[in-house]
Amino acid sequence: MTKPVIIEKKLFADIARLIEESRSLVAQTVNSELRLLYWRIGRRVIEEVLSNKRAEYGKKIISNLSYDLTLSYGNNFSEKNLRRMM
Repeated sequence: MTKPVIIEKKLFADIARLIEESRSLVAQTVNSELRLLYWRIGRRVIEEVLSNKRAEYGKKIISNLSYDLTLSYGNNFSEKNLRRMM
């Protein structure tokens, strides 16, 4: 192999490593933020339902909230998932 080809392969390998490291860091950051978001959502729902002592009505609140969030943000906010967040 000629010297320019070796340099190009090394350059490619170095840049590929940088890309992979950045992708990994982005995934870790997103996962951390999602966990924090879900915890905060759960805490907020619990505060609303429990602080007002709305046992039966609380079920309806969660159902309605899930419906609205699912329409706006997708299936990650199903009633089942909201209960998990709580």
